[in-house]
Amino acid sequence: MHSKVWRLAWPMILSNITIPLLGLVDTAVMGHLDSPIYMGAVAIGSVIIGTVIWACNFLRMGTTGFASQALGQKNNPEIHAIIWRSLLAAFAIALLLIIFQNFYANGALYFIDGSVEVKSLARSYFDIRVWGLPAAIGNFVVVGWFIGLHNTRIPLILLVVTNGLNIILNIVFVLILGMDVDGVAYATLISVYVSLLLGFYYIFIELRKYPAHSPLESVFDTKAMVTMFSVNRDIFIRTMALQLVFFMIAAEGAKLGNDVLAANAVLLNFLFLITNGLDGIAQAIEALVGKAIGAKDKYSFDASIIVASGWSLLMSLVYLVVFFITGDFIISLLTNIDSVKSTASIYLPWLIFMPINGVWSYILDGIYIGATRGKELRNSMIIATFVAFIPAWYFLQPLGNHGIWLAFHIFMIVRTVMLGINFRHLYRTHQFIPIKTL
Repeated sequence: MHSKVWRLAWPMILSNITIPLLGLVDTAVMGHLDSPIYMGAVAIGSVIIGTVIWACNFLRMGTTGFASQALGQKNNPEIHAIIWRSLLAAFAIALLLIIFQNFYANGALYFIDGSVEVKSLARSYFDIRVWGLPAAIGNFVVVGWFIGLHNTRIPLILLVVTNGLNIILNIVFVLILGMDVDGVAYATLISVYVSLLLGFYYIFIELRKYPAHSPLESVFDTKAMVTMFSVNRDIFIRTMALQLVFFMIAAEGAKLGNDVLAANAVLLNFLFLITNGLDGIAQAIEALVGKAIGAKDKYSFDASIIVASGWSLLMSLVYLVVFFITGDFIISLLTNIDSVKSTASIYLPWLIFMPINGVWSYILDGIYIGATRGKELRNSMIIATFVAFIPAWYFLQPLGNHGIWLAFHIFMIVRTVMLGINFRHLYRTHQFIPIKTL
């Protein structure tokens, strides 16, 4: 089981790390221009478009859960149907978001108190990135489907190639051609479409491993579609609550001035490094748990969770040590603006201890996603956001930016506690794998 967990996890850890690496490059190229407004603009623009994109990450999670369970059941027609069913949903959602782009962007910018220059550049960034929504959302489905089929090598190839191209285009457009904020946006736009095209190529190769008759009929299976939308609805609500938290961090930072806004943009890269590294193991848990549930194999279910939890805890400790030793050095790589560097260093301790605080929620997320238990994910995130984070932020406002980060830590603790309580109940009552199948 150790080897199986690691075989699935290491490609996802490597590929996920390329995602915050891209954010590091975005921040670095902006951080070495002559004003913090460029960093602030990309930070706000990324939050606005990123909130939309990551709100659709429920498609990745749901697709992984359904695909892994179909794999455990050896249901080849459903393996075919899941990828096309989910892609149709992704493209339909992207089309709706493009149609209503002005309504969303204007509303988001209304609630952000940044300077006129920052908000203008952020809107320019959004107006370019929005046309990449079909590819960005479609890529979630592609990656989720491959993870569910225990083929994490393809997501590694897709994300490394795509983010590598994005980094190269960032450097060319911004540092060589002098396109500043627009250059970063165009680099991402081009890269996501390259990823989707490459993903389609690998999908057709993968489908040959699972021969099936009349898969088109399965795509439009009414019961399966209702189940998919029910689970994805709950994960969507969960993801929107999480995105609200990140939106508030950016918006509240903007109220405290351009230096704090830029410093938080730097520090969020530490958080994204943590998230994407631990997510690599969480995604392995998703695939293994889903297959175990599909095959009704309690031994594999238990072993997957125990082994993956050990690896997650070890990785969180490595993050803590690395950030403690090299945190200020990483900040200096991301920006040469003295006021931003000194501001980021003040709040760095909050990020140093984030891995230990957050590791448990990533493990539990992986279990629930593999089990397609969207309701529990939704409820725990709603409570953590609206009962913990927002009240904590409100009462901690006198602490300024320290209050924002303290509220985020409280949010993570409450989220973990709620997920843990639910897991204990579901496990003891045999709701993951019914007792009669043991």
